Amino acid sequence: MTWIAKQSYYKIHRKVTSTEQTTVVHERSMYLYEHKVMTQYRSFPIEDVFDMSYRKMGGEGGFLYLHTKQGVYPYSIRTDPREFINAFKEIK
Repeated sequence: MTWIAKQSYYKIHRKVTSTEQTTVVHERSMYLYEHKVMTQYRSFPIEDVFDMSYRKMGGEGGFLYLHTKQGVYPYSIRTDPREFINAFKEIK
């Protein structure tokens, strides 16, 4: 099964020890299929996703929000998700 649209996002993992703090940025991808939206660790059936929205933050990037039956899931992004959101709206 091939994806219809792809959106990159990232997750920041901070580890604090008694001597240092390290920050690791994990680059990930979200895929839109005809029947689901998939992220690194979650899969949302398309009928459970009500909407997607985007809020720009600061100079670069923002948050892509998936409004689902289970709640709202925010994803940190660096690029404009307009094409991804439009592809989702065409399916719905």
